[in-house]
Amino acid sequence: MAIYTRGGDGGQTALLGGARVPKSHPRVAAYGELDELNSVLGLARAALGGADPELDAGLARVQEECFALGALAAAAPDAVAKLPAPYDRGLPPRAAARLEAEIDAWDARLEPLKNFILPGGAAGGAALHLARAVSRRAERACVELAAREGLPEGVLVYMNRLSTWLFVAARRANKLAGAAETPWLGLKKTA
Repeated sequence: MAIYTRGGDGGQTALLGGARVPKSHPRVAAYGELDELNSVLGLARAALGGADPELDAGLARVQEECFALGALAAAAPDAVAKLPAPYDRGLPPRAAARLEAEIDAWDARLEPLKNFILPGGAAGGAALHLARAVSRRAERACVELAAREGLPEGVLVYMNRLSTWLFVAARRANKLAGAAETPWLGLKKTA
C-alpha cells in the first residue's frame, strides 16, 4: 500500500471529519505550524540528548500537547466532539498554569536578565530558541484560525505561554551546558 494518496494533488486536503478545504485554509496553516513546532521540539530534544531529565520530560509533554492542538486545528468545528480521547478534550484544563509554574521555578534559578539576549548558546539551547520563534508563528496561525472559525477555550492562552516557556527552557539548557548568553547591546551608532 502506498503512503501517498494523490488526494491533495489539486491543492485541497481533507480535515478530520472529512470536509475538504484548500491547502491555504487557516486550519491547514495552523496545524502545519504546530507540526513544524513539534518537529523542532524533537530536534531540541535530540540536541539536548537527555542531559536534563526534567526538561526532557517537559519537552515530551509539550510535544504531546502540540499534537493534540494540531488535531484540534485539523478538525472541522463539528468534528471536534468526534475526535478520539484525549484529543476530544483539547488540552488539560491547567496546561497553561502548569507552564507558568515551570517558568517561575526555572527562571528563579537563572541569572536575572539585564538585557535582551541573542538566540544561541549550545546546540540544545539554540534549538529551543528556534522552537520559541516557531511557536510564536504557530500562535499567530492559531489566532487567525480562532478569529475566523474559533478554537476551544484555553488554546490561545497556552500558545501565548509556550513561547515564554521555551525561552526559559533555552536559558536553562544553556546554563546546564555552560554556554554563555550573548546580550544584545543595541545598535551601535556609526559615524
